[in-house]
Amino acid sequence: MPAHPRIALIHATPVAVDPIRDALAAGWPEARPVNILDDSLTPDRAEAEEISPTLTERIVELASYARRIGSDGVLFTCSAFGSAIETAASLLDVPVLKPNEAMFEAAIGKGQNAAMIVTFPPARASMEAEFAEEAQRLGANATLTSIVAEAAMTALRAGDADTHNRLVAEAACGLVGFDTIVLAHFSTARAADAVRRVIDIPVLTSPDAAVAKLRRLITGS
Repeated sequence: MPAHPRIALIHATPVAVDPIRDALAAGWPEARPVNILDDSLTPDRAEAEEISPTLTERIVELASYARRIGSDGVLFTCSAFGSAIETAASLLDVPVLKPNEAMFEAAIGKGQNAAMIVTFPPARASMEAEFAEEAQRLGANATLTSIVAEAAMTALRAGDADTHNRLVAEAACGLVGFDTIVLAHFSTARAADAVRRVIDIPVLTSPDAAVAKLRRLITGS
């Protein structure tokens, strides 16, 4: 394994780029990130009732391109394409991670009751299904409760990160009886500090958890 492995970061929206860049810089500075962006994926997914064969094919093509350019691992940063990413992972000879699998694994390890703050509603159903699958794989009787804060994503896309963070924190501040809070999307990770200021429940983000897991898979450390 090279001292500076190439990690392909595949994005469906520009707002996911900064959070994973920051997480890599903090958790795995030796990695060399390559950003691959197709920002038509997000609106196309929002218009689709489910992940279509065409969308799956596009995800597979992006992952295959990442491998062709020499990537040692692939990380998707959009949480709305779970089953398509699983298909891509089955076809490549390097680790391919869904954005939230590491975060869900960590959340289940902290207790049975997790709350998830969602800002992109089309991702909700597939993420809840992924959480249930991860709990089954781990043999855990864990549950996930989703809270939607769609206005936060609207603010972020308009360039207002402060309002995004405030709205996510407001969605979290009334939560009680949970073992952990997970911030559903890579773009939501920027609100982690704001959420931690208003609640004492552990808060997990997908970029930090994904970087840690991908590093373990590739380097063994």
